[in-house]
Amino acid sequence: MQVKFRLLAAAALLAVGLTACGSGNAQTSSTPAANQQAAATKKPAHGHKKKKEEPLTGDVKQKAEQAALAKYPGTVTKSEHDAEKPGMYAVEIKQASGQSVEVYLDKSYQVTGTKNEDQGKAGQGDGNGG
Repeated sequence: MQVKFRLLAAAALLAVGLTACGSGNAQTSSTPAANQQAAATKKPAHGHKKKKEEPLTGDVKQKAEQAALAKYPGTVTKSEHDAEKPGMYAVEIKQASGQSVEVYLDKSYQVTGTKNEDQGKAGQGDGNGG
């Protein structure tokens, strides 16, 4: 009889514990906006998640792209505020050779550095390029 009582008590405690652990999930919002916000605020696992880079717009976009193309002719594939180098602009250019280069510019649209995007994707770029 005592064994049955202990088993029932253990089962009751387990049920209460599982309910308490699961109750946090019941309050989590499942709306798409809430899920996106939660995903945006979560810290990346093991630091592998790339930071969000906002695209350049208007005059800033035009001036940054013109400055980058003046030094590295080709076709602009992307221009953005660089999250890895705050306060910098990044313009990615596909050159005639087929190689992609990311050109970094400061706020006065001066080229401060480059990164070979093709090597960077393979983990071989040094980030100093040029």
